[in-house]
Amino acid sequence: MPAVAALAHRRVFVPALALLAVSAWLALWAWSASPYALYLNHGDLTAAGPLAEICRRIPGGGVIVPAALYGAAWVLMCTAMMLPTTAPLFDLFDRLSAGRPDRAQLFALLALGYAAVWAAFGVVAHAAHAALLAAVSSVPELAWRGWPAGAAVIALAGAFQFSELKYRCLEKCRTPLSFVMQHWRGRAQAAQAFWLGAHHGVFCVGCCWALMLLMFAVGSGNLGWMLALAAVMAMEKNLPWGRRLSAPLGYALLSWAALLVAVNLQA
Repeated sequence: MPAVAALAHRRVFVPALALLAVSAWLALWAWSASPYALYLNHGDLTAAGPLAEICRRIPGGGVIVPAALYGAAWVLMCTAMMLPTTAPLFDLFDRLSAGRPDRAQLFALLALGYAAVWAAFGVVAHAAHAALLAAVSSVPELAWRGWPAGAAVIALAGAFQFSELKYRCLEKCRTPLSFVMQHWRGRAQAAQAFWLGAHHGVFCVGCCWALMLLMFAVGSGNLGWMLALAAVMAMEKNLPWGRRLSAPLGYALLSWAALLVAVNLQA
């Protein structure tokens, strides 16, 4: 690619990534302010209202419609929260693929591989959340006391901040150049681009899964918590001193869980 064209591309690419992330945040904000905001918090709007009629008319609509809405919400959340954390990888890959005629295709496959891993994690997380809600609702003593599950999730997220797995995955996310050099061989480029994104997605999930589970404890549609968690994960991965945030955050989460237990036991 000629130098002038490459420079012009660079001037468009980075703002385009930023615009995509901002658009995802704006879409989440608009959704949270709409009559269908409960779908960001796993609420059921299919029992009554316009969606109820749609669910009755579509075979399996009671499952398909909520799943589609939950899936759309998860995609928006991951785009808004995770794109800023993985922007260095996308930026590096874009520079490395400069001049290739299939540049756009390779980049799309990279992003698709990364998104596929987070989508798989979303399916598991939502299924586990639904199973937990079903189990809690079947026990009268727990049905009206949801704080133990919330405290457990917060404590789990805090404890994971000190795990060796957390730091190994975080280190992979913090060094995109060495990661690309390890996984990009230049042969079967389409497949390698997809699996490069998927491999990075695995380490990204390995680094951030516990923090993302906090969304189920504090409300998956809470934009304030989304912004806070996205900022923490972006700083952990992208700032030179970001790794030093992990332990203080772990202590803060464990203290929060302990405080939650103490307050509720005294109530």
